[in-house]
Amino acid sequence: MIKLYHTPVSPNSRRVWVALLEKQLDFELVQVHLDGDHLQPEFVAMNPFHRIPVLVDDGFTVIESLAILDYLETQYPQPTMLPKEPKDLAVVKMVELVAINELMPALYPLSSEKMGRGVPEPEAIAKAKEKVNSVLVFFEGLLDDRPYFASNNLTFAECVAGTIVPLLPWVDFSLDGYPKIKAWCDRLLARPSWQQANVTEEDMAAFSARRRQFLAKTQA
Repeated sequence: MIKLYHTPVSPNSRRVWVALLEKQLDFELVQVHLDGDHLQPEFVAMNPFHRIPVLVDDGFTVIESLAILDYLETQYPQPTMLPKEPKDLAVVKMVELVAINELMPALYPLSSEKMGRGVPEPEAIAKAKEKVNSVLVFFEGLLDDRPYFASNNLTFAECVAGTIVPLLPWVDFSLDGYPKIKAWCDRLLARPSWQQANVTEEDMAAFSARRRQFLAKTQA
């Protein structure tokens, strides 16, 4: 049995969760609270870097979400979630890496106030919005007449970017100026896997409260 150690509100976790659902695999979810669970010896033995997600499959442990996705694709190749054509595969990989390396860091200042981390300087918020716009314009240009990035079928581009981009309205960044991206998000959110792995504002607020309490305790 596959076990996924995860935190439900984490995009890093949710991209693997969605992939497992889309591949229709049997798996067990083990929730890891980031107010101490990640520091327990049992978890540190699996991931000495204290981060989620962690996937354990028949005694084999994989850390880092992109490595987990690649493992799932090779170990459980059907349904396939990576294109075979070189240009299409390149598009999927670009989307994955841009989402993680460019988009996710920009969300930090935009979500700071709602997550209880304080109000960033206006300049930081402006720079973050500029970066988000650059990413969305880039993504908009990659979408063609197919329903998903470089494919008629769902790929890991959706699992990665599709668990980040739909959060943007929650941080008051509208998708109205990006019609292809907005339609793409609507398609994803209608899928049973996204609905099952859905995160509500209440979930985010509860996570934020627990995390603040943990940080206050550790800094005391």
